[in-house]
Formats: sequence, C-alpha cells, structure tokens
Amino acid sequence: ISPLDVDRLPISGWFVLSPCLCANGPDNCCFVFYPRRINKNLIRSYTVSDPRCAKAAVILVTKNSRQICADPSLSWVKNIIKTVDEYSF
Repeated sequence: ISPLDVDRLPISGWFVLSPCLCANGPDNCCFVFYPRRINKNLIRSYTVSDPRCAKAAVILVTKNSRQICADPSLSWVKNIIKTVDEYSF
C-alpha cells in the first residue's frame, strides 16, 4: 500500500502505519565495527553513515555485496576509501 492510499485504510490501520509513514530516522547505522583489517581488493564501494547515527561509520561494500561497518578513523579504512575513490573516476 502506498502512502497515497491511506484514505482507504480503516482508522485502526492508520494508527498502526502512521509511525512507518512519518519515520525520518536514518536507514543504515553501525553499532559495532568489524574488528579486523580487510583486504582493499575485496571492496567494491563504500558509503558514509548518516550523520544522525550515534556513531560515525563507513559502510564498506564487498564485491559479493556484503556490507561491513568500519571505523572511519582507522588508517586501513582511510586507505580503502582513497583506493576506491581513485578507481571510481
């Protein structure tokens, strides 16, 4: 059901769905960082976590599409970011 169809919902259904339709929180936050160094050749891309998250993080995406949370202050994470950025252009 789309947000445009809410007028068709029974009133009780509206109260259940309203938090879902109005949620403004971040989609991807990291609460625990991966503890070991990762080979940069395994990483395809990365994203930076939303500023609204409790912890600043880098979400590394592997060539197998796995997402791994990493601490952006670590040198090996910075090296991966630099490598990915160089090959992206």
